[in-house]
Amino acid sequence: MAQTYVRPELRLVPTPRGDSAAFWTGGRDGHLLVSRCASCTRFFHPPASACFRCRSLDVSPAPVSGRGTVATYTVNWQPWIPGFDPPYVIAMIELDEEPDVRIVSNVVGIDPAEVEIGMAVEVFFEEWGEVWVPLFRPLTSGTGQS
Repeated sequence: MAQTYVRPELRLVPTPRGDSAAFWTGGRDGHLLVSRCASCTRFFHPPASACFRCRSLDVSPAPVSGRGTVATYTVNWQPWIPGFDPPYVIAMIELDEEPDVRIVSNVVGIDPAEVEIGMAVEVFFEEWGEVWVPLFRPLTSGTGQS
């Protein structure tokens, strides 16, 4: 059984709706889905119904590798959310496909003191009912998620 990083009964679970639905449910099939514009071919996040760069409405979710680097992070030491026991890492992950596309998530599976800016990470998903939350862990050679 996969390790759960937050007690599911206490987790604040997002509600997949509209443009964000694919992002929150893509993990069911093992895919990190990010909005992509068919006109300018660029990825963007958070999801939206129009490309902020070229204003095209021809956008849809597309799979990315799920690999990236830690652009910045903080270690939270306060017990703000019940069930989310500190310390934990909140990080901005820069995706390999598009460096200006960043996803805020948690880096897990590592001592918070060992997280570094520029560290290579990969996505994996934690299922919370109808939602598959993308979390990140250190990238180790020979592993990966598509």
